[in-house]
Amino acid sequence: MSVQYRPVQWNRSKLVYDLWLAAGVTVYLLVYLRWAPGLVEPPLIGGAELRMRAFGTCAFWMLTLILCIGPLARLDRRFLPVLYNRRHFGVLTFFVAVAHLYAVLGWYMAFSPADPWVALLSANTDTSFLGFPFEWLGLAALAILFAMAATSHDFWLAFLTPPVWKRLHMLVYLAYGLVVMHVTLGVLQAEGSAVYAVATGISLAAVAGLHLVAGSVEARRDATPAVESDGWVFVGGIGELEDGVGRTVTLPDGERAAVFRHGDRISALSNACAHQNGPLGEGRILDGCVTCPWHGYQYDPETGCSPPPFIEKVATYRLRRDGDRLLIDPRALPPGTRTDPVWIAEGGA
Repeated sequence: MSVQYRPVQWNRSKLVYDLWLAAGVTVYLLVYLRWAPGLVEPPLIGGAELRMRAFGTCAFWMLTLILCIGPLARLDRRFLPVLYNRRHFGVLTFFVAVAHLYAVLGWYMAFSPADPWVALLSANTDTSFLGFPFEWLGLAALAILFAMAATSHDFWLAFLTPPVWKRLHMLVYLAYGLVVMHVTLGVLQAEGSAVYAVATGISLAAVAGLHLVAGSVEARRDATPAVESDGWVFVGGIGELEDGVGRTVTLPDGERAAVFRHGDRISALSNACAHQNGPLGEGRILDGCVTCPWHGYQYDPETGCSPPPFIEKVATYRLRRDGDRLLIDPRALPPGTRTDPVWIAEGGA
């Protein structure tokens, strides 16, 4: 293989993140198993059925949160630390969903002398739309989560190529839709309580609403750029740039550039991270490098090159100043091309 497998490099941030994830899941399950009977479940429910619903609702809320992290991070930078290790969240969601399936098999086995898989997949004989075998929908969603969890390591990102990998992981939206239908055609039809219906509605509203709001912000950001007579694009006032924080500029060809002030200099590079096309313009300058908000890949703001021993490169752009106005040449330079920065103080060097 041309792609080498590298084990995950754990750091303090990843460990703390994963500990919080594990603690959150544990607390949710303990609370549900202890207090759900009598509140959202019949008082006499217990055993495999209670565990089935505990793991099922936990996986559902985890999937909801995963789909909310992206738009939240675009709307507020304070959510970026949660975004860094979102793949860990997804892998844990898959295992919680597997625990739900294991409890389901135990529940079906308790009521049938047949093999649990046979009982699970053949018990529903209703041929109406509302009687659609929702069990198959849940298994289809679990299959997608498995494919995503199994390819979550960067080895698969490089081996499959970023476009293929990204299309595969965009199936999370299909998995969510299947889960919603699984719940709607399953537990919502069997329950007299409105608790699960309200919870499903809240989840749908949160996911759809946040994506619509974030999409609206993106649309305003992609407004027609102000192009000068010589083809250069107006970025903004030099005094408006915050040190260490990026600004995303949409260019006439639809591409985006990330403009950063680093100390008393300003540089521009491609907005698409070479790792997974993460939005560099939403990142920060850390250790003197533009740092991607998704997975922490870094690039020298003047060359677009990752610091040694890493070899990733992104395109750079030329900048110039017109008094207090900052302009960018929309023609990207080859990845790794050094460009002269614009100095905050005119005549600086």
